[in-house]
Amino acid sequence: MKRWLQASVACGTAVLLLAGAALAHDPGDNRLEDDGAMNSGKETHAAHQHGGEDGHLPPVSNNVDLIGKAKASGVKPGRIADVGVFGNYAYLGAFWEPDCRRGGVYVFDISNPAAPKEVGFINTGNGSYVGEGVHIIHVDTPSFTGDVLAFNNEVCVDRANGATVGGLTLVDVTDPTRPRYLTQGFGDFTPTGINGPGVAHEIHSTFIWDAGDKAYAVMVDNEEGADVDIVDITDPRSPELIAEHDLNTKFPQIVQSDLGTAESFLHDMIVKKIGKKWIMLLSYWDGGYVVLDVTDPTKPKYKADSDFPNPDSLGLERGLNVPPEGNAHQSEFSLNNTHIVAADEDFTPFPTEILNVTDNTKFQSTSGTGTPPLKEGETIEGQARYVGLACPGDNVPAGDGTQIAVVERGVCFFSEKIATVEAAGGYDAIVVFNSERPDGCSDLLTMLAEGNTPSFFVGRDTAYAMFDLPYDDEACRAGTGTAPLEIGQTGDTLRFRSYFDGWGYVRLFSNNEGKLTELDQYAIPEAHDPEFAKGFGDLSVHEVAMSERDNSLAYFAYYSGGFRVARIENDELVEKGGFIDEGGNNFWGAQVFQRGAKEYVAASDRDFGLYIFEYTGP
Repeated sequence: MKRWLQASVACGTAVLLLAGAALAHDPGDNRLEDDGAMNSGKETHAAHQHGGEDGHLPPVSNNVDLIGKAKASGVKPGRIADVGVFGNYAYLGAFWEPDCRRGGVYVFDISNPAAPKEVGFINTGNGSYVGEGVHIIHVDTPSFTGDVLAFNNEVCVDRANGATVGGLTLVDVTDPTRPRYLTQGFGDFTPTGINGPGVAHEIHSTFIWDAGDKAYAVMVDNEEGADVDIVDITDPRSPELIAEHDLNTKFPQIVQSDLGTAESFLHDMIVKKIGKKWIMLLSYWDGGYVVLDVTDPTKPKYKADSDFPNPDSLGLERGLNVPPEGNAHQSEFSLNNTHIVAADEDFTPFPTEILNVTDNTKFQSTSGTGTPPLKEGETIEGQARYVGLACPGDNVPAGDGTQIAVVERGVCFFSEKIATVEAAGGYDAIVVFNSERPDGCSDLLTMLAEGNTPSFFVGRDTAYAMFDLPYDDEACRAGTGTAPLEIGQTGDTLRFRSYFDGWGYVRLFSNNEGKLTELDQYAIPEAHDPEFAKGFGDLSVHEVAMSERDNSLAYFAYYSGGFRVARIENDELVEKGGFIDEGGNNFWGAQVFQRGAKEYVAASDRDFGLYIFEYTGP
């Protein structure tokens, strides 16, 4: 559903691309073309690269007790990622920030929740880092018995070397103080990935489960359209890749036909045994939330999926008539599997709208992640002028100082196109439009692009309308040509303006088959108040953790919104508690665990380390 997605993010290193490389799209090649389009989970964190994290909300303590906390060694802002808990230990991922050194997993002893302490660190490959995927289970198969930690590996391309790994790492943590590597950097090696032969495709997350005589891992493949990778880890010392699935092609019903597939990709997933079946719940970004029967993970069966209402549900409730953002990020089943609680992540509360002044029609666009955003209420107006592909070496005519450069996608990277137009000079803004290809045309995407000029991406249909050209979407998706325009040709007058649509929030679904029934939405009040759009950190939800004791109770890691607790009452999400520390928080992950008669929640603060909470409310 990326037609409506505004600039989100990518790891800063993800946009360090080789200049001058020619790009071609072979429909028979399932690798993701990397011209700077956001097309995998890795890129969804790029927004942190360009501001928005400064500041915080005031302290909150409501029906939540802070039981204990511990600062991770060597922590810097943005250092901490996901959290997993097993037994008496918590495991925190070490992300790429600030300089992509020493990625891996922190180990904390939480046998006394009031006094957690760091007891170890498990390194991953040099130049690699850990993000969403930190998961621990007990494996008991004919081939192996023990506690297994799984974590994902992504790569900072400017630090890749012979010791860099992608894929999945499995560690024996039966004794967490003496971890033993079982498998390092295993995954999908074909076709050769972006980090070269011998390095598995990068993965954004992983989840493992023991199905009896067999054990499995599911991985988010960042580098292919077939991004649901299944690994047999019955013997975790000798894993085997057994299946790869592209849900957009295998289950086309997940795609909203009017919104496209340009940013419909796997971001995260869980697997749970419900009855006698193993059920996978996938967060498929703009493809929504998807439920599959993976009792045989090589032959998944469709059960359900969600659509994003248009206009946006919670926006309407709070007085904002805005299109949906998409961004299905993470989700869980309730304890008794009656509901699904899902977290949409959105870092950008000010998308951009284009008005074709000549035709008096409005279009949606997305913004380049590393180009100047329009401020609230700011507008840019000028005449559209086509400048071709605008690749290095192309002859781009200079603008008159007020015009908008219109550029076609293809052949080179988005950042190179922007640089070429900027070198020509005379343009107040740059518009890149989609190319002819099955997953292009009218679809929107987010450009991971750097530049000094406000830059936007639109569908091919939008660009054709700027020059009064007829447009046929079916022919476009079957085509490979360039636009029938002359270099320097002028078109309609365009006006760009930003508008407020709020931050990412929580959705509640009934766990039914077919199209999931959306019951309610939840967001902190500040998330849809423009007064809090800047200077208070990221006010988007990030993760949900469902109670293991109460079917109605949900816990949220809400970035700068802190730690929040809500209860399902009459099919509505009702906030019951929250916590924000003195000086603010930046929570990424949440994981429930039990100690006797008490339920606790471990939360990972990106800038600090580990927090442990207990909900004390009704």
